[in-house]
Amino acid sequence: MIPHLRKSYNDDFSSAKYEAFLRDLNAKYPGSIDFRVAETPVFVPSGFRDKMINACESIVDLITDPDFKQQTKNAIPSGDFVPGTESPCSFIAFDFGVCLNENQELEPQLIEMQGFPTLYGFQVYYPDILRKHFSLPAEYTPYLNGYIRETYLEELKKVILGNSAPEQVILLEIKPHLQKTRIDFYCTRDYLGIQPVCITDLIPEGNQLYYVNDQTKKKTRVERIYNRIIFDDLHAQKDSLGPHISLQESWDVQWVPHPNWFYRISKHTLPFIRHPYVPRTFFLDQINQIPADLENYVLKPLFSFAGQGVIIDVKKEDIVSIRDPQNWILQRKVNYAPVIQTPDTPAKVEIRIMYLWPEDQARPKAAINLARLSKGKMIGVRYNKDQEWVGGSVALFSS
Repeated sequence: MIPHLRKSYNDDFSSAKYEAFLRDLNAKYPGSIDFRVAETPVFVPSGFRDKMINACESIVDLITDPDFKQQTKNAIPSGDFVPGTESPCSFIAFDFGVCLNENQELEPQLIEMQGFPTLYGFQVYYPDILRKHFSLPAEYTPYLNGYIRETYLEELKKVILGNSAPEQVILLEIKPHLQKTRIDFYCTRDYLGIQPVCITDLIPEGNQLYYVNDQTKKKTRVERIYNRIIFDDLHAQKDSLGPHISLQESWDVQWVPHPNWFYRISKHTLPFIRHPYVPRTFFLDQINQIPADLENYVLKPLFSFAGQGVIIDVKKEDIVSIRDPQNWILQRKVNYAPVIQTPDTPAKVEIRIMYLWPEDQARPKAAINLARLSKGKMIGVRYNKDQEWVGGSVALFSS
């Protein structure tokens, strides 16, 4: 996206450097990176970065509006509602496709958003290793809003730990050591001192929760939960998990973030947004007439994750066959631009702007990012098999 930086990087690239980088990246926790890491970062012009932030801030205006919770009361499936105080959503992520507009100019288009943590730990570790192996301009950074590595980690610690000691805060997941993103859990443990804990390992006593600390081997009270459980995964695995607590009970813990935000800030929010960098989106049950140009739309289930169930080439019969249209959205399709020059075919890219929201602040703030490169119809490993210069990456912005 910045031609002279792209040319310089590509000219300097070699397979040997990439393999050495991967060995170094995997050395600390061998076998823990269960996804493809791309050969290159993404160099993003400041103007494009500012357009993404402009769109994010307009959505933050909506999220911080006093009526937002009322507006999203139907977003949470009744069986997934979690009781307890919904503090401000500690983590918010906005996914933008790098697209071409009608004038063939590059512009961001919002694809999805989530009130849920993503790789907030790994995206610190990964650029550190990247710089050891590739010549990257010193003034380009993965951080936003003036954050640097140290101040970002300080803010991340503040958000996740609050006033609790690290041993009384856990990262909660389903079988965390088998998750594809487990490297992020280990990075978070290194930076903050909190332990990944499986939901099956929580010990309930009254309305309090305990776990056995790996370091002290003692049963320890849980005060705060850094929540990484996705209900789709929990529902899919609950019959095979064995005994585990119900998240729908009133536990005496602070959620970071509260699980209800996963639904409140999600695809369900898209139809309420009006912004030039947000494609028009409609609840399927509120469409009176099916658009004649369905080839320009994508059909998405509200309650799914990682692109599951998405219909890209929409046909009228797809819409007619849906039994629960209230749980689907029809979104204007965007034109991803193959902007990343690679040794063979150019790659498309999606950039995730990642926000932090400390409880003592009125608004969240953009802090860090990740990027994903693709040569398939969709972003994601399952859509890019046997491809190179695709996978997880990072955007670098001029500081």
